[in-house]
Amino acid sequence: MTTTIQQSGNQIIALFDGRLDTAAAVLVAEEVKPLMEAENQEIILDCTKLEYISSSGLRIFLSIRKEAAAHGSKVIVRNINDDIRQVFMMTGFISLFEIQ
Repeated sequence: MTTTIQQSGNQIIALFDGRLDTAAAVLVAEEVKPLMEAENQEIILDCTKLEYISSSGLRIFLSIRKEAAAHGSKVIVRNINDDIRQVFMMTGFISLFEIQ
Protein backbone atom coordinates (compact mmCIF):
# COMPACT_ATOMS: atom_id res chain seq x y z
CA MET A 1 0.00 0.00 0.00
CA THR A 2 1.35 3.40 -0.94
CA THR A 3 -0.05 6.81 -0.18
CA THR A 4 1.09 9.88 -2.09
CA ILE A 5 0.09 13.37 -1.00
CA GLN A 6 0.23 16.30 -3.42
CA GLN A 7 -0.57 19.98 -2.85
CA SER A 8 -2.14 21.94 -5.70
CA GLY A 9 -3.36 25.42 -4.79
CA ASN A 10 -6.09 25.02 -2.18
CA GLN A 11 -6.37 21.29 -2.84
CA ILE A 12 -4.55 18.47 -1.16
CA ILE A 13 -4.77 15.22 -3.07
CA ALA A 14 -4.09 11.88 -1.41
CA LEU A 15 -3.56 9.06 -3.89
CA PHE A 16 -4.12 5.58 -2.47
CA ASP A 17 -2.58 2.60 -4.28
CA GLY A 18 -3.09 -0.98 -3.13
CA ARG A 19 -5.00 -2.59 -0.30
CA LEU A 20 -5.89 -0.46 2.72
CA ASP A 21 -6.19 -3.36 5.12
CA THR A 22 -5.53 -3.58 8.85
CA ALA A 23 -1.79 -4.17 8.36
CA ALA A 24 -1.39 -1.13 6.08
CA ALA A 25 -3.64 1.13 8.18
CA VAL A 26 -0.99 1.91 10.81
CA LEU A 27 1.39 3.36 8.22
CA VAL A 28 -1.35 5.09 6.24
CA ALA A 29 -2.67 6.74 9.41
CA GLU A 30 0.75 8.36 9.87
CA GLU A 31 1.03 9.35 6.20
CA VAL A 32 -2.33 11.16 6.13
CA LYS A 33 -1.75 13.29 9.24
CA PRO A 34 -1.09 16.40 7.09
CA LEU A 35 -4.64 16.03 5.71
CA MET A 36 -6.06 16.20 9.21
CA GLU A 37 -4.17 19.39 9.99
CA ALA A 38 -4.95 21.25 6.75
CA GLU A 39 -6.98 24.42 7.20
CA ASN A 40 -9.55 25.66 4.69
CA GLN A 41 -8.51 23.18 2.01
CA GLU A 42 -10.31 20.87 -0.35
CA ILE A 43 -9.04 17.39 0.45
CA ILE A 44 -9.34 14.86 -2.35
CA LEU A 45 -9.05 11.17 -1.46
CA ASP A 46 -8.27 9.66 -4.86
CA CYS A 47 -9.10 5.96 -4.81
CA THR A 48 -8.40 5.21 -8.48
CA LYS A 49 -5.82 2.56 -7.53
CA LEU A 50 -7.32 1.54 -4.18
CA GLU A 51 -8.19 -2.15 -4.47
CA TYR A 52 -9.66 -2.84 -1.03
CA ILE A 53 -10.58 -1.01 2.18
CA SER A 54 -11.01 -2.66 5.59
CA SER A 55 -12.77 -1.30 8.66
CA SER A 56 -9.41 0.13 9.74
CA GLY A 57 -9.20 2.00 6.45
CA LEU A 58 -12.74 3.27 6.85
CA ARG A 59 -11.80 4.61 10.29
CA ILE A 60 -8.93 6.53 8.69
CA PHE A 61 -11.27 8.07 6.12
CA LEU A 62 -13.71 8.99 8.90
CA SER A 63 -10.92 10.54 10.99
CA ILE A 64 -9.80 12.61 8.00
CA ARG A 65 -13.38 13.83 7.50
CA LYS A 66 -13.84 14.70 11.17
CA GLU A 67 -10.55 16.57 11.52
CA ALA A 68 -10.94 18.31 8.16
CA ALA A 69 -14.36 19.64 9.15
CA ALA A 70 -12.92 20.93 12.41
CA HIS A 71 -10.31 22.88 10.39
CA GLY A 72 -12.76 24.25 7.82
CA SER A 73 -11.74 21.82 5.10
CA LYS A 74 -13.90 19.72 2.82
CA VAL A 75 -13.29 16.06 1.90
CA ILE A 76 -14.13 14.56 -1.48
CA VAL A 77 -13.67 10.88 -2.33
CA ARG A 78 -12.91 10.24 -6.00
CA ASN A 79 -12.85 7.24 -8.28
CA ILE A 80 -13.93 4.41 -6.01
CA ASN A 81 -14.38 1.04 -7.67
CA ASP A 82 -17.62 -0.95 -7.46
CA ASP A 83 -16.42 -3.11 -4.54
CA ILE A 84 -15.44 -0.11 -2.43
CA ARG A 85 -18.67 1.67 -3.40
CA GLN A 86 -20.55 -1.38 -2.08
CA VAL A 87 -18.63 -1.17 1.22
CA PHE A 88 -19.44 2.55 1.45
CA MET A 89 -23.12 1.81 0.82
CA MET A 90 -23.30 -1.01 3.39
CA THR A 91 -21.60 1.06 6.09
CA GLY A 92 -23.45 4.31 5.41
CA PHE A 93 -20.24 6.09 4.38
CA ILE A 94 -21.85 6.90 1.04
CA SER A 95 -23.91 9.58 2.82
CA LEU A 96 -20.95 10.92 4.85
CA PHE A 97 -18.73 11.80 1.90
CA GLU A 98 -19.08 13.65 -1.35
CA ILE A 99 -18.31 10.95 -3.93
CA GLN A 100 -17.09 11.90 -7.39
